[in-house]
Amino acid sequence: MSDGATTLRGGIDLGGTKIQTAIVDSTGKVLGESRGPTPTSGGPEDVAGAMAEALREAAGEAEVETSALEGIGVGSPGDVDEKTGVVTGARNLPGWDGSFPLGATLTGSLGAEVRVGNDVQVATEAEFHLGAGREFKSLVGVFWGTGVGGGLVLDGKPWLGRGAAGEVGHIVVKRGGAKCPCGRKGCMEAYAGRGAMEAEARRQHADGVKTDLFKLMRKHERDRLTSGIWERAIDNNDHLAEDLIARAIEALGTGIASAVNLLDPEAVIIGGGLGVRFGERYMEPLTKEMGKHLFLDEKPPAVRVVTLGDLGGAIGASLLFAR
Repeated sequence: MSDGATTLRGGIDLGGTKIQTAIVDSTGKVLGESRGPTPTSGGPEDVAGAMAEALREAAGEAEVETSALEGIGVGSPGDVDEKTGVVTGARNLPGWDGSFPLGATLTGSLGAEVRVGNDVQVATEAEFHLGAGREFKSLVGVFWGTGVGGGLVLDGKPWLGRGAAGEVGHIVVKRGGAKCPCGRKGCMEAYAGRGAMEAEARRQHADGVKTDLFKLMRKHERDRLTSGIWERAIDNNDHLAEDLIARAIEALGTGIASAVNLLDPEAVIIGGGLGVRFGERYMEPLTKEMGKHLFLDEKPPAVRVVTLGDLGGAIGASLLFAR
């Protein structure tokens, strides 16, 4: 173990389908990583256990004990209290409707101080400091995955509001529209979130609409429609998959434009599992849809896809100790 080992930090990105961890040095270089599936059953304790195990694997690759880390940052979905490390209402995770002391639980398991931030906010900050947003002073992060999350950097500083800023996925794009996983109607996430898209695909398939989505899911031994399954279906000209992706792009463009009209950022950074998979492929229709609703349509923001890839969330989480 090198002399600089005490300056290493851990980062954990908790997603709806995966847990990505990394051991990061002070320059943002990743020295060890691990990735595993997010539990689909049980409750917050089971998720926390899987997170701790994944970080131990990354620490083993970096040849450092978790207790020797300067700190461990966590990016989590749900309503995150950064002061206490308590996460509430992470509805895309099993049994997590209430509150759970994620920070304290992981500190006990891993033997190092744990700080918890919103998953998309920390990933947005990583792109701002080290990735696609480095040239800008203000940006909106839009992470298109199991849900649709957002993060904000304004005038070079993270903007958290009262703790729940950046919830771009819950901008209403159609009043009285489709039911969102949050329980309300017409949110962007109700049309673009992977979970909502899968629910709509199942509903239409049950009504007799032909699709190979679920055949591909079984063939590739998945228990949900991952971004890779959506891509394979579209590559095979699956009409239902194409229609639902187009529906998602329309909702994303509408909602992102509303966020831009409010904040007037220099850039929009697209990430998340579906965002990384499809961001470049659907950049033209996305920006065209945004343009329909932008107040200053002659002066649109730059739109970029994340450059840190799957590690962005974990790297961003580690930066909670650099704020």
